[in-house]
Amino acid sequence: MADRLIIIPAYNEEETIREVVTRALKYADVSVTDDGSRDLTPEILKEIQNECRTGRHPHILNIITHQQTTHIPRSVQDGLRFGIQKGYRTFVTMDAGLSHDPEALPDFFNYSPGTDVVIGSRKFTANVPLYRKAITWMGARVINYTLSDSYFNFFGPGIKDCTSGFRKYSLRAAKKIAESELKSVSFDFHTEALALCVREGMSVAEIPIVYVFSNSSFNKQVLIQAMKFLAHLLRTKKG
Repeated sequence: MADRLIIIPAYNEEETIREVVTRALKYADVSVTDDGSRDLTPEILKEIQNECRTGRHPHILNIITHQQTTHIPRSVQDGLRFGIQKGYRTFVTMDAGLSHDPEALPDFFNYSPGTDVVIGSRKFTANVPLYRKAITWMGARVINYTLSDSYFNFFGPGIKDCTSGFRKYSLRAAKKIAESELKSVSFDFHTEALALCVREGMSVAEIPIVYVFSNSSFNKQVLIQAMKFLAHLLRTKKG
């Protein structure tokens, strides 16, 4: 479908980028934001793009190149802006490192088109350390509280996986995220994007996905950034 776009931020993903992109191209057009990669990622992407031009793949590949690394927020924003400008109406964001299975893409595209945000909830996981599961569990509860409509509503919208980056956005949600001046700097982007949509009254749903933990760039600094952003959500909480 010409109205669907898959957005993939990528930084030094030479080991997985070909498989992720070519499998995703079976289902929709793809836009990859090469976020200042210093390995073979740019060359591999150009090869795939040439393959698209010769008809080897059923959809097209767009490449956005950042000369310097900007991290996830700006990478996804640029992909959304490109898609909005080109007239796409449905957007799916996913990881470049095979943590997200491209074969799950039809589940997102086939879900109710009226839903603004469809989150791939990590119900089935592989190789995920216990501390990461604990952080995700605790984080979801804090985030739901910050998105509730009252200081006495501790459960909020009841979203189980608030930080998964495998998502579908409607055009309305995509415009909101693309046009916002983001405060997030890393993985906290997924929380900010969700908050922007929920606080605008947009609809949110979850579908189960398989998540494979591999080559994560999650570290102490990222955790500190996430905690700072949660503090920001608490300060701006409605109610």
